[in-house]
Amino acid sequence: FLFFLVILFLFVLSPACKDLVAATRDRKLNTFIQVSVLHPAEHILTRYSSTEIVEGTKDPLFLTGVTFPPEYPIYEETKIKLTVYDVKDKSQDTVSRSFLGCTTFRVADLVKSKEQQLTLTLKTSDGGKTVGTIEVNLVKMGELEDGETDPITTDAQDQKCALVRECTATEGISGKDNLPSLSAVLKNPICKLYRFPTSDNKWMRIREQMAETTLSFHVPKELINLHIKEDMRRNQELKDLGELAPHWDNMRKSVIAHCDQMLSMYQDTLAELGKHTGSSFKSSCSKGEKTLEFIPINLHLQRMHVHSPQLKDSLYDVITVGAPAAHFQGFKNGGLRKLLSKFEAERRNTGYQCIYYSPENTAKAKEVLSNINHLQPLISSHADLLLNSASQHSPDSLKNSLKMLSEKTELFVHAFKDQLVRSALLALYTARPGSVLKKPAVPRNTTEEEGDLQHQGHPSQIKRQDSIPHHSEYDEEEWDRVWANVGKSLNCVIAMVDRLLEKDNVSSTKEGENDPSAADCKVFHTGGDWYEQLYPLVITLKDCMGEVVTRAKQSMAFVLLQELACGLPQCLMLTLRRDIVFSQALAGLVCGFIIKLHTGLHDQGFLQQLHTVGLLVQYEGLLSTYSEEAGMLEDMAVGISDLQKVMFKIIEAKSEDFLPIITGRREHYVIEVQLPAKMFELLPQEIKEGKLLRMYPVLFNVGINEQQTLAERFGDTTLQENINQENLELLKEYYKLFTEKMPPDCLPHFQEQNDLKGLLENLHQNIQAKKRKNVEIMWLAATICRKLNGVRFTCCKSAKDRTSMSVTLEQCSILRDEHQLHKDFFIRALDCMRREGCRIENVLKNVKCRKYAFNMIQLMAFPKYYRPPEGTYGKADT
Repeated sequence: FLFFLVILFLFVLSPACKDLVAATRDRKLNTFIQVSVLHPAEHILTRYSSTEIVEGTKDPLFLTGVTFPPEYPIYEETKIKLTVYDVKDKSQDTVSRSFLGCTTFRVADLVKSKEQQLTLTLKTSDGGKTVGTIEVNLVKMGELEDGETDPITTDAQDQKCALVRECTATEGISGKDNLPSLSAVLKNPICKLYRFPTSDNKWMRIREQMAETTLSFHVPKELINLHIKEDMRRNQELKDLGELAPHWDNMRKSVIAHCDQMLSMYQDTLAELGKHTGSSFKSSCSKGEKTLEFIPINLHLQRMHVHSPQLKDSLYDVITVGAPAAHFQGFKNGGLRKLLSKFEAERRNTGYQCIYYSPENTAKAKEVLSNINHLQPLISSHADLLLNSASQHSPDSLKNSLKMLSEKTELFVHAFKDQLVRSALLALYTARPGSVLKKPAVPRNTTEEEGDLQHQGHPSQIKRQDSIPHHSEYDEEEWDRVWANVGKSLNCVIAMVDRLLEKDNVSSTKEGENDPSAADCKVFHTGGDWYEQLYPLVITLKDCMGEVVTRAKQSMAFVLLQELACGLPQCLMLTLRRDIVFSQALAGLVCGFIIKLHTGLHDQGFLQQLHTVGLLVQYEGLLSTYSEEAGMLEDMAVGISDLQKVMFKIIEAKSEDFLPIITGRREHYVIEVQLPAKMFELLPQEIKEGKLLRMYPVLFNVGINEQQTLAERFGDTTLQENINQENLELLKEYYKLFTEKMPPDCLPHFQEQNDLKGLLENLHQNIQAKKRKNVEIMWLAATICRKLNGVRFTCCKSAKDRTSMSVTLEQCSILRDEHQLHKDFFIRALDCMRREGCRIENVLKNVKCRKYAFNMIQLMAFPKYYRPPEGTYGKADT
């Protein structure tokens, strides 16, 4: 029975050796332990993992644990072999290591030992000579009952190793209560354990975890699906413009043809992504694949869980992802920041084919169309509900239906209260067949807000104008009448409902004579059936609304026709590029938000901050401003800025599918995050009622590689300087909002507002200093983000090499600054995490090789603390 008994907990081996014997007396040992597994009924020894290398001692203390995840088949009869090697040259890996000794034990021997401790003897390969000892303990991490002694928190000089009983790796990331909803988005966790000494010679235990997310594919597929629907609707709106003069009609045909090609490409991409199976992340080697260009590169959650002897357990999360950029599209002409600026300048100066509308006005046109498509069916539905309430003769239901109808109709009317609609209707009128544009007797000035139009009537009479065109046969007041009729017809409905409720079941022979609100109504009595009284008024309201919708849709579609026609095909290619970059950025943001929400569910201060102020999202960029990476940085800056247009909403899950739901259109998306009922109940009432939650993304970039050296000496660093300065202002705005809306005691874990104010000033000074490779900008921005309950991102080209150096440095810095890591162990802890931790596993996942893609020449240009330990870097794919 014992032979087939699976050990249902996660083993973590954290070994230490004593009295090791060197082959020659004058040699100082540089040792590591290789861990191998012999499964029951098998005779093959499987190499599993190893510790870091400890230099210059016969009593090495290994800080790195060796983890067996819960899915790994460990039985009581499983044997574990520990082999100690002496390394002569770390850069040569296995070539220059020599065997010192080994030992083997059964898992059952440890589990059933009296004190759950084994002292093992290391012997030479022939089993003869003793060359040292290893001690193994079985303990729990962070789950001690009152009065229990924790063997690992004893004096750090007592160098026992530990075989640690743990929760499952998924539990470790999710937490027991969060497991169902987080398991839907986190996959394939990797867990590493370390024990580091504190400044008072106690032990702290650190669990480092890394997980993929299903959101890498889920979010892009949802977005592309929305793009397809939006573009199909736009194409239909262009077709519904009605008859146009030959010049405009040819323009429309050209635009629709190009749009159809783009639409087909989106549909093909979605179909290809639908076929994807297997890993839920996109490796760095796939960054240039066309079918995967919407997918973020190497997106992972990186978590550090710290259990200190004297302090409360703490979690520190960073989302690591490749810089959002259009790698397949390339960077020959720069990235989005440069391309959009150049395109807008060219479009503004190319008025001979079409009317120029400012970016603000084209955005407004899209908003109007979106409001139409959203509100019209809602109003129609509420109108039907009103009639249904009338037919049932239900006063309460009638009141509620009228309230909803009034609210939505008022929003509808307000949506068209804009000069853009009026001027676009005139522009469309002059584009109809046979229309002749006549110059007004008195020029009519306009502002950009009113249209900023340049118009042409016929291709043979092309001429730019600086004012809104005027047409003598066009009745500009007609739109006002049509638009106002919606409000008037709603007033009729309201007045009728009021009288029906006032004189319930009582006929009146003469109604409305003294009621000014009923002046436009054509039904003047309330006797008989409620439905019969209301029906003609509701139909009138729908007819008036339909007339407004037809005209407004056509006018706004005409505005969008100009935007597309002025820049074919560059406009659509830029839209594609922006969609690709935004898709990658949004997938990471959704992941970060969900993780932050789950970790903060019991923090009332954070939840108040979330709905009162919004969430700070801080991106750390490590891209250079030289060659292609400058284009990547330009893409990234625009993609992150576009996240300002994203709102989050938390809803109660109605099924076991906890994946987020995305609604909206380009420039305005709402992400609905689903929580199980028990978790949903923990939220403040404002959030439960559906309040939209704002995001405040900021990006700070400091290039650290050899290409940045070239940029600083021979190139241009203006891009980085501008981005950092712009985002500093955004960060200051968030801090100002935070201090205005949040109570001063809302940050219990940190020094209060003065601390943050000083950090911001320090960040400001460092950005102004323009110092080369000033990584202190990164450290300050990260610290401010954590103190403001923000979400942290770290990005380089592929989130594999430079990103790994950064997140491990951040983890060790936190251990030093917040958890009293012994100062003599800072570099050793850093090397442990880089050599044997989750990030080297990330490298393996991406390029099938345990080597960071650096060479010695490159590393000479890196800041000191961003250099990996010897033997962990070399030739590898980026």
